[in-house]
Amino acid sequence: MNDTAQPQSHSSSKPQPAFIYGTAWKEDRTQALVELALKQGFRAIDTANQRKHYHEAAVGRGIQSAISQNLVTRDELFLQTKFTFQRGQDHRLPYDSKASIPEQVRQSFESSLEHLGTDHLDSYVLHGPSQRVGLTVDDWDAWHTMEALHDEGRILVLGISNVTPEQLRSLCLEARVRPRFVQNRCYAVQGWDQQTRAFCRSNGITYQGFSLLTANVEWLNHPTLRGIAARHQRTANQIVFRFALHVDMLPLTGTTDALHMREDLDVFDFQLSADEIRQVELLAIG
Repeated sequence: MNDTAQPQSHSSSKPQPAFIYGTAWKEDRTQALVELALKQGFRAIDTANQRKHYHEAAVGRGIQSAISQNLVTRDELFLQTKFTFQRGQDHRLPYDSKASIPEQVRQSFESSLEHLGTDHLDSYVLHGPSQRVGLTVDDWDAWHTMEALHDEGRILVLGISNVTPEQLRSLCLEARVRPRFVQNRCYAVQGWDQQTRAFCRSNGITYQGFSLLTANVEWLNHPTLRGIAARHQRTANQIVFRFALHVDMLPLTGTTDALHMREDLDVFDFQLSADEIRQVELLAIG
């Protein structure tokens, strides 16, 4: 291979996004919704090379359409996708099921670059450890391969999702390249994943919270949350996202509605009081 065919190295990370648009569970609407999100102002996109729950190729088509319309440039975008072990996939695998884990990671990664029409990823995430407790040889094989891709300048930062505090602690103790992001489903009844967030805060890791609304539907009508929303003349959804920003959480939203997209992004021009932040944090745990 000659020098001009070598992948370009990208050695420095971009500024961290303030809000991420998530693309899970959108199927045939994926391309149109990605375009819509970019039109409304999102500049960070989260996906996964996991056809069971995501349509990564359609995400890429949405991005390329927006670029072709001069809505955005690649340099303005923060693109994050994931490697998913076979147990989290259906039959539409992005790699050879008989290949080694390192080779599966590389095959999935190359497929993601093709899907997204890019030569590098801003963030590459291990889509959950291979089991619920501890880290296995497969987890470490995957992570070390991700580290190698990072060394090659093809990934700017690494992350892990669906992880317990114990697994995260083990990863940070032993990894050569530590995760920059943790992405977990965030439940109010668990103090908005308080233990994991505390570990992230003390270790320079950014916590990405997903399902902030869908995992907490029963709490969106809570009188406390409604009262805070009324005081600020905002929606309960906006109060949840503003709370997330106050506690150093990077929120994801997967809304399919243009108005809600604009509302979600319209949370940067007001502040919650310290007491209101505490009330939201303790909303479901007393």
